Amino acid sequence: MINKAKIISITSVKGGTGKTINTLNLAGTYYKMNKKVLIIDLDLYSADIVAMLDIDPKTDLYTLYEDMSNNSFDSIEDYTTHFNEYIDIISAPKDPRYASKINAKFLNLILYKVKNKYAVILLDMSYILNEINLVAMDNSDYIVYILNNSPMDIKNMKTMISILNDMDKKNYKIVLYSKDNEKDTFTKFDINTIVSSKISYSIPKTFYLKNIDKYILEGKILTLDNDIIKHKTDAIKIYDKLAIDLLQEETNE
Repeated sequence: MINKAKIISITSVKGGTGKTINTLNLAGTYYKMNKKVLIIDLDLYSADIVAMLDIDPKTDLYTLYEDMSNNSFDSIEDYTTHFNEYIDIISAPKDPRYASKINAKFLNLILYKVKNKYAVILLDMSYILNEINLVAMDNSDYIVYILNNSPMDIKNMKTMISILNDMDKKNYKIVLYSKDNEKDTFTKFDINTIVSSKISYSIPKTFYLKNIDKYILEGKILTLDNDIIKHKTDAIKIYDKLAIDLLQEETNE
């Protein structure tokens, strides 16, 4: 029996929330679980995934799009970049001028070709509800929102919950991610009340790293770094629980 991959979209309600870092942290967690992971960078105008991993892919989504359109496509493996033995990446276009070429129909075709080759597919999305991101959400087993503790984030999340309810989507989880060591604006109870939904997971503030730029410049995934695993055990446990939760069957709770 061939198992289909769990497809998980990671998104936010505005830019700069730490969405891509959390995508990579989840990928690292699945690596430790010996799950084969594909990250598709759908934040099409930034290509942050390969930038943060400090790798220079020979191909990207636009290359794949061009070859499929011109009947030059052979194997999806020709368009994936290997980070390690369990984590592969399909990069957003390295040249953002080509980002608008990528369309929703093309995404459906890619997902069809990769869903039986991986245990987990992580879609790193932008926060914009454009057609390709809506298709990504429709294909996803779960949608993970990375939320910061700030008035603008909370306000936007409240609006997004209303939109998700209108779309009859209940397969989402909210992860509260404190990016800095400043005092939180709201308690978890406040946030749950304001957005009319519950925080699924909260990454503890002890995970805050003053030297985060060092890890990014070195192309490291935080959840695979031995020093972080040793000293940030509370956060690592949260990522472990989240990763396992996202492998469960979708419910309509």
